[in-house]
Amino acid sequence: MSDLFANDPIAAPPSAPLAQSLAQVLVPMPIDKAYSYSVPADIDVQLGDYVAVPLGSRMLIGVVWNLDQDYDGNPNKLKEIAQKYDLPPMGQAQRDFIDFMAKYTLSALGAVLKLCLSAPSAFELPKETLLYKLAPDIEEFSLQKLSPKRKAVLECLKDGTPRRAADIARDAGCSASVVKAMGDGGYLRSLLMPEIPPCTKPDPTLKGAELLDSQRIAADELVAAVSADNFETFLLDGVTGAGKTEVYFEAIAQALKEDKQIILMLPEIALSNAFLDRFAARFGTRPALWHSALSTAMRRKTWRGVAEGKTKVVVGARSALFLPYRQLGLIIVDEEHEPAYKQEDGVLYHARDMAILRANKEQCPVVLVSATPAIETIYNAWQGRYHHLTLESRFGSAGMPDVHILNLKQDRPERQAFLAPSLVTAIRETVERGEQALLFLNRRGYAPLTLCRGCGHRMQCPRCTAWLVEHRRSNKLHCHHCGYYCSIPKNCPECNDEDSFAACGPGVERIAEELGVLFPEYRQITLSSDDSDDPDALRERLQEIRDGEYDLIIGTQIIAKGHHFPKLTTVGVVDADLGLSGGDLRATERCYQLLHQVAGRAGREDVKGAVYLQSYSPQSKVLQALASGDRDAFLDAECFEREAAHMPPFSRLVGVIVAGRDEAETEKLAYQLGRAAPRAEGVNVFGPAPAPLARLRGKYRFRLLVQADKNLNIQKAISAWLKSVKIPSTITVRADIDPQSFF
Repeated sequence: MSDLFANDPIAAPPSAPLAQSLAQVLVPMPIDKAYSYSVPADIDVQLGDYVAVPLGSRMLIGVVWNLDQDYDGNPNKLKEIAQKYDLPPMGQAQRDFIDFMAKYTLSALGAVLKLCLSAPSAFELPKETLLYKLAPDIEEFSLQKLSPKRKAVLECLKDGTPRRAADIARDAGCSASVVKAMGDGGYLRSLLMPEIPPCTKPDPTLKGAELLDSQRIAADELVAAVSADNFETFLLDGVTGAGKTEVYFEAIAQALKEDKQIILMLPEIALSNAFLDRFAARFGTRPALWHSALSTAMRRKTWRGVAEGKTKVVVGARSALFLPYRQLGLIIVDEEHEPAYKQEDGVLYHARDMAILRANKEQCPVVLVSATPAIETIYNAWQGRYHHLTLESRFGSAGMPDVHILNLKQDRPERQAFLAPSLVTAIRETVERGEQALLFLNRRGYAPLTLCRGCGHRMQCPRCTAWLVEHRRSNKLHCHHCGYYCSIPKNCPECNDEDSFAACGPGVERIAEELGVLFPEYRQITLSSDDSDDPDALRERLQEIRDGEYDLIIGTQIIAKGHHFPKLTTVGVVDADLGLSGGDLRATERCYQLLHQVAGRAGREDVKGAVYLQSYSPQSKVLQALASGDRDAFLDAECFEREAAHMPPFSRLVGVIVAGRDEAETEKLAYQLGRAAPRAEGVNVFGPAPAPLARLRGKYRFRLLVQADKNLNIQKAISAWLKSVKIPSTITVRADIDPQSFF
C-alpha cells in the first residue's frame, strides 16, 4: 500500500452542482459506467444524491455520479429518475474512494458501489415504534425500593435517549416485561416515534484507565492527529496485554469531542463480545454494530444513523468501511494482521488497505493495531511511511509468559493420545492451584481425515478437492469449504468393508475427549467457529470462562485472540507445526502471529503464565522466536527472505483465478491466458497450474501468478492482458491484487 496514492488518476468533479436536466446515475450492478437519466422538473438533484431509477424491468437505488451538460443521444428517449430519497447525499470523499478502489482492485465501479448500498430498507421512510424513556417526576425515595433489575433499567436510560423495550432489556439483563411494567408503574414514559439510531450520545468525558507513560505518549500523538484533520497512518504496536485498546480509546474520545464519526474494525464479530462491555464502561453507551448477522431492522436503523451523522461510533467487520459517514474523523483497524480482513468473494479487496485508502480520501488518521504486525505493515513502519508507536510491556503488574518447547520425539504422548506427558502434568498442576488451562488446536471437529482401514479410501467432498472432516457433535462428515455434509457411511464406498473407517489425526473434539479421560473431574468447554453462528450464546460462554466456571478450555483460533481471561495461566498448543507446510508465502508469518496471539492469553493478571508448544520441529525459526521473545528478529529475518525472493513487500503480486464447471474448457482458457501473458522487464508470470483446491463448489480452478516490480502500473498491464483474450460466459476469470492466500 505504500505506493497506493502515487498516481491518483481521479479528477474531482465540480464541487458546486448546477441546475441540470440530465444526470448520470451509477447503479449497484457489475457495470463500469453511470447511465444517463432525465431529471423531472419537480426533482432537484445534486452530486451524490440517492435516487430510484428504472433499469430494464427493475427499479434500482443508485447514486447521482455526474451532472450532464451535453448528451449526444435523443434526450426524449431517456428514462426519468423516479424518486429522490430524503437522505444526505453521498459525500465527495466516499465517491472518490469508490472510484479509486474500483481501479485498484480491477473491479466494476457498480460492484464497489453495491458494497455501500448494503441496507436497501434504509431508504424506506422510518416507521414509528414504541419507545421508553425515564419519567421526569420520579421521587427519589421510591427508587430505593426498586429491585436490582429495575435499577439496571433506569441506569440504561440515564443518558435520556428513548429506546425499545427489547434493547433496554438486553442491556439491563432482564426481560422486556420488566420494562413494560415500569412504564405502567410510572417509572418510565412511553412514546411513539421513529427509532433512535444506535450510539448517538457516547460520553467522551468519562474517565478512562490510568495510562502508563509509554501509553500516554502514544495516546497524545493520536489525539493530536485527530485534531489536525489530516491523513496519517499510525501503527500502534504493542505486546499482548499492553493496553493498546485504552490508548486508542483516548483518540476516540477526542474525535467525539469534535463531533466526528469513528470506524473501529475488528476481523471477526466474535471478538466484539468482550469489547462491547469495555466500550460501554468507557463511553457510557454501546457502539453501533455492523456485520452480516445483523437483522434487517438494525441494518436499516444503523445505516440511516450513519448517513444522517447521528451514529457516532461503528464497530464492525470489513463491511463497516463502506457505510456513508458524514464526518469521518478516525479509522481504527484492530488486529490489522488478521487474514479475515481479506475479502475472498465478489470484489476482492483487503479491508486494511482500503481503510488506509478511505482515510486518505476523508483526510483523517487511520490507526493499525497489532501485537504481531503483518510484514507489509512493519516494513512500511520501518521505512517511515507509517508513524510507529510502540508499547513494549504489559499493562499493570502482568509479565510475559514463559515459553517451553516440547519435543514430541522425546516427550512422546501415550499411544492413541496427542498430549505430551509434560503438558499433562502442567495442566494438572494448573487446575490444582485453582487456575485455568487452555488447549489450542486450529482444527475444527473430531478428526481432519476419515480413512478406510481396508483399502485406504479417504472420504472426500464431492464438490471440492478437500477431505471431509468428522464431527462427533453432529455425527456427520463436513466440508469446511462449501458446507457439504453427509452421514458417516456404514460401508466403505470403495471396497464395501463394513465398519472399516478410522478417524486420523486430532481436531478439538478429539482433544476434549482425551482430556475427559485424563481428567474426568475437571470442568471443560470446547469452542470453535462452529459456535460463532449465535453471537449471544458465544458471548455467554466467554463470560462463563471469565467467571471461572471451567477449568479447561479447548479451542480453535476463535479463542486465541482478543480475550482476557483473568484465571488463565497455562496455554498448551497441541500442534505448533500446523500451518508451517504447504508452500504458502505467508505460512511462517501467519503461524508465528497465531501462536503469539494464543500465547498472549496466558498470565494476563498477577500470576505469571506458561506456554507449552508441542512440536516435531523444535528448531524451527517460528518456535525459536516465540521461545526467545525476539519478535523483531523474526520479522527482520522474514523480510530478508522476502527481499531475496523478490516477494512482497519488495514486489507486487497478482493472482489470476480461472474457474469453470467444464475441466477441459477451463484448462484450455487458462493456457490461452498463459500464452498471452505480458512479456515485459520487471514482470514474471508463473503458471497456469491447477489451484491447490483444484475443485471448489463444483468448479475446476486454475491459477496464474504475476510477480512485478513495485514501480510498474500492474493494474493497467493486467487489465490489458485479460481484455486480449475472449472469455466464454461459462468461465470466470478474476484478478486478485495483492493476494493473501493461494488456495
